[in-house]
Amino acid sequence: MKKIYLLLYTLFPIPFFTRAHIKTSNLFSSFYILTFAFYLLSLVSLAQTTLPTSWSFPTATFPNGWTTSGTAYYASSGNTPPALKFDGTGDWLQIFFSDNPGPLSYYLTGNSFSGGSFAVEESVNGTLWTTMHTHATPPAGNYILYTDTPNVTSRYIRFFYTSKVTGNIGLDDVSLSMAAASPPQEINIKMGNTSIINGGTAYFDTAVSSTKAVLFSIENAGTVNTLDISSAVISGPNAGEFVVSSFPDSVIAQNSGTVLINFTPTLAGTRLATLTIGNNDSNENPYIINLYGVGGSYSTEPTAQATNLIFSSIKSYRFNAAFTPANPAPEGYLVLKQSGTAITDSPSDGVSYSTGDYIGSSQVVFSGPSTSFVPNNIIASTNYFFKVFSFNGPAQYRNYLQANPLSNSTTSLATMMGNYYSGISVAADSFLTDLHNKINPHTSIFYGNYQNTILPLFESRDTSGGQKVVTCVYSGYNYVYSEPFGWTVMSREHTYCHNWMPTNPADNPEKPEYNDQHHLFPAQFSNANQVRLNYPLGEVVNVTSQFMNCKLGTDINGRIVFEPRDEHKGDAARALMYMAVCYNGVSGKNWKFRNPISTQIQYGQEQDILKKWHFQDPPDNWEISRNDFLDSLQGNRNPFIDSMNFACYIDFLTMTKIDSPTLPCTTVGLNESVISDGVMEVFPNPNNGKFELRFSKNLNFQEGEISVFSVLGEELFKSQFSMTPSQYSFDFPKGIYFIRVSSGEKILVRKVVVG
Repeated sequence: MKKIYLLLYTLFPIPFFTRAHIKTSNLFSSFYILTFAFYLLSLVSLAQTTLPTSWSFPTATFPNGWTTSGTAYYASSGNTPPALKFDGTGDWLQIFFSDNPGPLSYYLTGNSFSGGSFAVEESVNGTLWTTMHTHATPPAGNYILYTDTPNVTSRYIRFFYTSKVTGNIGLDDVSLSMAAASPPQEINIKMGNTSIINGGTAYFDTAVSSTKAVLFSIENAGTVNTLDISSAVISGPNAGEFVVSSFPDSVIAQNSGTVLINFTPTLAGTRLATLTIGNNDSNENPYIINLYGVGGSYSTEPTAQATNLIFSSIKSYRFNAAFTPANPAPEGYLVLKQSGTAITDSPSDGVSYSTGDYIGSSQVVFSGPSTSFVPNNIIASTNYFFKVFSFNGPAQYRNYLQANPLSNSTTSLATMMGNYYSGISVAADSFLTDLHNKINPHTSIFYGNYQNTILPLFESRDTSGGQKVVTCVYSGYNYVYSEPFGWTVMSREHTYCHNWMPTNPADNPEKPEYNDQHHLFPAQFSNANQVRLNYPLGEVVNVTSQFMNCKLGTDINGRIVFEPRDEHKGDAARALMYMAVCYNGVSGKNWKFRNPISTQIQYGQEQDILKKWHFQDPPDNWEISRNDFLDSLQGNRNPFIDSMNFACYIDFLTMTKIDSPTLPCTTVGLNESVISDGVMEVFPNPNNGKFELRFSKNLNFQEGEISVFSVLGEELFKSQFSMTPSQYSFDFPKGIYFIRVSSGEKILVRKVVVG
């Protein structure tokens, strides 16, 4: 029977469920159960908004009551930028509100829309929907204002892409007004200037044993009838600490009265009760307010931490995490993440952290009541450590349980390559054709969907204050933004310039080579992307323009070239080589590096520079992860990330096979035809000359050879081993080296940075 009472209290907190119904021996455990019940009720209140309400989509953090699924954003619109983008069947925006609705206004446009349907719907319960307006032919190009009138009993409005054939829908400047005042009495309650919806929560505090007067204003929005107040009753686990001092018997039309509650906490921490106001409003009787009082400075500290943190769907670029909730359950959990070493940081009481905030050297990856999360900014072959802290209380009242937080760690996969290149051999005469056929055709992702795919799911990272950051690959410039992301400061850079493509123009209609994300990277628009223009990549000797770590100028031959930062040189080289192989021969076109590039640029892209960068800046964990992510998206891979030796066998100036590669391919052993599916990692890297070699579990070397080479191909060290190697120490100057491990037909090469 006690469980039934608690369930009823959670769902229907009406006055007759007082402390007298809960036995004293069970009061302690019931307190925590009801604490969580109150928290759930407050979540319900946060999911509802009062009217009027409006939104123009300036950020992805919607007002209370506004939720969406599947939508994206247009950076600009014909009305007021940005705008909400519906680009798939089932995408929706929903508004949940507490008052009688008036007219609904919104701006709508169709972008290449044809053959589908888009609906505006209403519902009294969020389950059964009635169509107010079907848009089978929304206007193209311009945003048009529409106005619909919901039923006054509705409490939900939904914009719903019911069926997509082609094209997208843009929605902007949505506004839902309150129904015009009517003669019948209509209750509304405020605390200060803030309306508290029926079922909402009011927060306040005072010192233990001192009394705080808490005032609520009862408004009657009716124009004729009087609002009668029949009762104002306190119930709940700490009802004795909340006393209704006064309330009005009635409130005449267009007027207000005051409910006064005296709060006197007997103990420090969370003190909970429910205020139930009986009245003659036709659809809001009783009117319920959850009272969340705090004795002292903070809510009650949780008594238990979560348990059993487990990781699933582990990839090189993402994994899922979940844990068993604490018992008794707290109001929420704060999750910290750190790579490389175990976490020693702890949160501070009274501070509400946002995703992306740093606490010492740890970053907040989640804060809320859920028991699962997906961490952001995951790269290959990296150890990630996590700690989970239970907490109670909102905002400034937050109290964290510091003792014995749940902790665990996992390691992202080294690669998702598998046996992708099975059957590909550099010894075969058909090597170049075989490699092309392996990576083309593939799934084509529209250029406009870059900001909905790789940008939010991989390239952008959480940062302080709930914001995001994305890095310009050319310069290292970090663009910090609040969602939604817009292409204003940043751009999608075609590493293989559009004007270089033999299929130019490739954007009308859009071709796979134009939108291939293997060569699209975020770049600062005005100081990097526009400066590069169509110039080839090269090494600048005389600088004419520089932005952070990228520069434009003339090379040793006096030709104007663009030089990206060192960290991206190998990435850019591999992107160019990928494009040449992927699209060579398509529609009968030869994708050799263009020479001359144009009438203004009477020279071409040097392949020797790219191959030099390819070996000087081998794929790092970020690039490996990006390749794996794009494989999951496009269904193909950049082979030059997976196996550096492929580049040795291709002449990119003619797109023909090279049978006998020259340095550095022959020196560092990259000319073998066997492609190993094993993975070797150097840890740490960079290092001071001492490092470990880590191998994937499917490798078990019994004997072999380890060598170290300079970037010029000079062999500096060579040694035989009779078991899988693990630790080495070299007395080399600071610089970049290549370590090569071979055993039978298995050959692995990695870059080592000594600094």
